[in-house]
Amino acid sequence: MIDLDQKTPYEIVVEVSKRVKKRRKEHGFTQAQLAKRAGMSLGSYKRFEQKGLIAFDSLVRIGVALGCEDDFDELFAKRHYASIQEVIDERSA
Repeated sequence: MIDLDQKTPYEIVVEVSKRVKKRRKEHGFTQAQLAKRAGMSLGSYKRFEQKGLIAFDSLVRIGVALGCEDDFDELFAKRHYASIQEVIDERSA
């Protein structure tokens, strides 16, 4: 089944970088200040905000610097069920 509302990888990257930028501004950090707090170069941080390009460990460091580290707990946490029987079996266990 094809989900027509499914976001593309690019759309996800852009959305995440916009959210980070918004959180940065809420904290009153400049790009340079957040980059320093996250232990990364300003150029790498700017590239993330502009193009969404970032190493995962750098994204985690940004999350920690913004106090959003708990947001990573939800990544890949949802189980995929192939059938309703799997849901029933899991609830019965």
